[in-house]
Amino acid sequence: MDLNSASTVVLQVLTQATSQDTAVLKPAEEQLKQWETQPGFYSVLLNIFTNHTLDINVRWLAVLYFKNGIDRYWRRVAPHALSEEEKSTLRAGLITNFNEPVNQIATQIAVLIAKVARLDCPRQWPELIPTLIESVKVQDDLRQHRALLTFYHVTKTLASKRLAADRKLFYDLASGIYNFACSLWNHHTDTFLQHVSSGSEAAVLSSLERTLLSLKVLRKLTVNGFVEPHKNMEVMGFLHGIFDRLKQFLECSRNIGTDNICRDRLEKTIILFTKVLLDFLDQHPFSFTPLIQRSLEFSVSYVFTEVGEGVTFERFIVQCMNLIKMIVKNYAYKPSKNFEDSSPETLEAHKIKMAFFTYPTLTEICRRLVSHYFLLTEEELTMWEEDPEGFTVEETGGDSWKYSLRPCTEVLFIDIFHEYNQTLTPVLLEMMQTLQGPTNVEDMNALLIKDAVYNAVGLAAYELFDSVDFDQWFKNQLLPELQVIHNRYKPLRRRVIWLIGQWISVKFKSDLRPMLYEAICNLLQDQDLVVRIETATTLKLTVDDFEFRTDQFLPYLETMFTLLFQLLQQVTECDTKMHVLHVLSCVIERVNIQIRPYVGCLVQYLPLLWKQSEEHNMLRCAILTTLIHLVQGLGADSKNLYPFLLPVIQLSTDVSQPPHVYLLEDGLELWLVTLENSPCVTPELLRIFQNMSPLLELSSENLRTCFKIINGYIFLSSTEFLQTYAVGLCQSFCELLKEITTEGQVQVLKVVENALKVNPVLGPQMFQPILPCVFRGIIEGERYPVVMSTYLGVMGRVLLQNTSFFSSLLNEMAHKFNQEMDQLLGNMIEMWVDRMDNITQPERRKLSALALLSLLPSDNSVIQDKFCGIINISVEGLHDVMTEDPETGTYKDCMLMSHLEEPKVTEDEEPPTEQDKRKKMLALKDPVHTVSLQQFIYEKLKAQQELLGEQGFQSLMETVDTEIVTQLQEFLQGF
Repeated sequence: MDLNSASTVVLQVLTQATSQDTAVLKPAEEQLKQWETQPGFYSVLLNIFTNHTLDINVRWLAVLYFKNGIDRYWRRVAPHALSEEEKSTLRAGLITNFNEPVNQIATQIAVLIAKVARLDCPRQWPELIPTLIESVKVQDDLRQHRALLTFYHVTKTLASKRLAADRKLFYDLASGIYNFACSLWNHHTDTFLQHVSSGSEAAVLSSLERTLLSLKVLRKLTVNGFVEPHKNMEVMGFLHGIFDRLKQFLECSRNIGTDNICRDRLEKTIILFTKVLLDFLDQHPFSFTPLIQRSLEFSVSYVFTEVGEGVTFERFIVQCMNLIKMIVKNYAYKPSKNFEDSSPETLEAHKIKMAFFTYPTLTEICRRLVSHYFLLTEEELTMWEEDPEGFTVEETGGDSWKYSLRPCTEVLFIDIFHEYNQTLTPVLLEMMQTLQGPTNVEDMNALLIKDAVYNAVGLAAYELFDSVDFDQWFKNQLLPELQVIHNRYKPLRRRVIWLIGQWISVKFKSDLRPMLYEAICNLLQDQDLVVRIETATTLKLTVDDFEFRTDQFLPYLETMFTLLFQLLQQVTECDTKMHVLHVLSCVIERVNIQIRPYVGCLVQYLPLLWKQSEEHNMLRCAILTTLIHLVQGLGADSKNLYPFLLPVIQLSTDVSQPPHVYLLEDGLELWLVTLENSPCVTPELLRIFQNMSPLLELSSENLRTCFKIINGYIFLSSTEFLQTYAVGLCQSFCELLKEITTEGQVQVLKVVENALKVNPVLGPQMFQPILPCVFRGIIEGERYPVVMSTYLGVMGRVLLQNTSFFSSLLNEMAHKFNQEMDQLLGNMIEMWVDRMDNITQPERRKLSALALLSLLPSDNSVIQDKFCGIINISVEGLHDVMTEDPETGTYKDCMLMSHLEEPKVTEDEEPPTEQDKRKKMLALKDPVHTVSLQQFIYEKLKAQQELLGEQGFQSLMETVDTEIVTQLQEFLQGF
């Protein structure tokens, strides 16, 4: 591509590609795509985006195409790779001038230079770093800033490389430029501090921007540029100097307004200082040891004393608390239980920590956290009043929650309390003691203090296990507080019910549960929405608890369920509805069939909620979860939900519908429990199986559930299902078996085995294309025992329950193997006997014995030749299934089921599903459970004796080991 002639054409097409008219835009994009691999195209782009007279949008697009081209064509091994000659020209052109006037384009140019540096620096681009260093020294403000911006992006990119050789190159680079980077940062920092006191706002902002960029460079060099940074004086000097610089910058905040760009940049710089410390601690904990004392002193003084008043801001406090927390929790600083086993570095760090965290310091931190940081703020109380649902979402972990101050203070409290619980437990107990009895509703400060202390007691529940008699406290203090209905007392009502939720799994007598349920019923009718939502949360924790007893809960079930449903209708936020639905789901799950009388209102409401939540897939996931538990609770009655339920399953499991990305997993689970609880098949239930074929093609982590669903249809209505879907299903299975894992093969074969068990006539016909593969696997001795076991299970069903089909299959395989049928049958029996130990399930072992015995009586010489093996397997089967009656001394087949017994379901067990009942009915028709192996052997041997005569039969029996014959005779006593 000739530069001069091409520039005009490319410029014209780029201009068209910025058009809003798709008729102009699309052809331009196609043309640019074709040019991507043309030699010289990127040189043209470079000329265009460095020409400041051109339209900004066109230049921006040129930069983006250049940047994308680096990813695709810069590497030597890439298809259509750029020539070394062109790359050399481009590298030189990129760093000729750092004078881009537009900030956004300057940033993109810096990023693309960094991308090239990642691939070429320093070997093919040794001049990059020296050029950048020279350029950041110039006096021109724009060039200096752009060079510094590029310097940062290059450093950031090189620091991110992880191969050993690349790490070594970066270490060399860091050692070579660290001193310069420090000097540069100090220069810009000093300039900024001078401008703050005397310069204009523009000068302040300009110098602060350079301070921030140079600090970003230093952060990457300091954290990633040294193997043992504590041995480098410059590195440690910089880190020790951070604390003084931080103090200077915090003081500067007094002179800068609270609502302008300078303030924003200043706070970003202060946060960046803390990030340097946090990153360095994370990457080099032992190198950080000399900084532990200073870090703790600095953080604690600014966060927990008056030093920080007027200069700190929320994000800075969060960072300081994170620094304290990381030092307290750092595994590298924790000695082994046996001190002698700890490294000297660990012991030194531990010693510094212990010297700092004295009793007065810990006490002050604890008291300040509780009495200052745990207090509900005016802003929070206002939000409570004006947006109660927004308040609960924030409190329970909204999008901004993890970055806010409250969760950070709570996590710090938990970590410090855990680490120093012996020191801090008496402190917290004393704070509790001062708050006994009711609090004056007119004293808002006292109410908030009590709320904060109760918060601390809830957070430290596990640590306080041995120190607080929670049962007495609940009866004498907490329960009466829940009964104070004054509006001003609502923070405490909410906090107390939350506190009980924290302790419920720690220490709470079962006998007190009815009192708690009574309180929950009252609080679910509280005038305040936040209190009701918090109460629902504690109810969930209560029913989820290990010691939950249904009999204690049932008297309150109707009231609670009704009130929860009313709460679900009242709340409007998606997150809150999801939360209340989750609580309802937990209740339904725990009480199971006991929920049936009370779900009518919910069943009527869910279709409306599903329709309203069309744009909220996560809420729809919560509805699916609720439906899963509803179906399980309703059992066969869930059929009444089908007009709503089946379209929901249809949508959720249709991979051609966009929502399936969110809904598929829960949708499949709902499909499965619907089948398991269905009393009979319906045309609509059968129709949604059309969704299955694409799901099997996905071969995703949901495949196991898909196989369960297929089995569910087989158990529910094998004839209709197989006649409708078996052909397509068989094709899907044949494709799956080519590429699936061993476990997946077993799942496919189990479906086939179940089809043969449920429908011995139709099953083999419908899955006929798979059976030759099974036969071949047996003959060739499949090497995976679990697959071989399933092969033998499938073939055992065919041989025992559909002899004519087995004969036709044997004939087909004889042609394929080019062998006589008898010879092939003999090989199969021999492999079956040889691999019997692969079968571990007693059902399949008995099936194998029955199947092989079904070949008798026979005058076929091959079968007679394998007679010994058949008898061996039969005796093994007898050992598996026969149990001795201690009273009569006779043996009986323990797998026989003579009648259907309805087992008694205990409180902790789930009642049998409709599918469980179907499986039991099936077992009553299954030869494995209806035919006595003992009698079957006797009858087959007797028939063989009659066929051959006494002498012939005796000769046959002589081929069997005498020990096996003796065991057989013992089992057949009485026949």
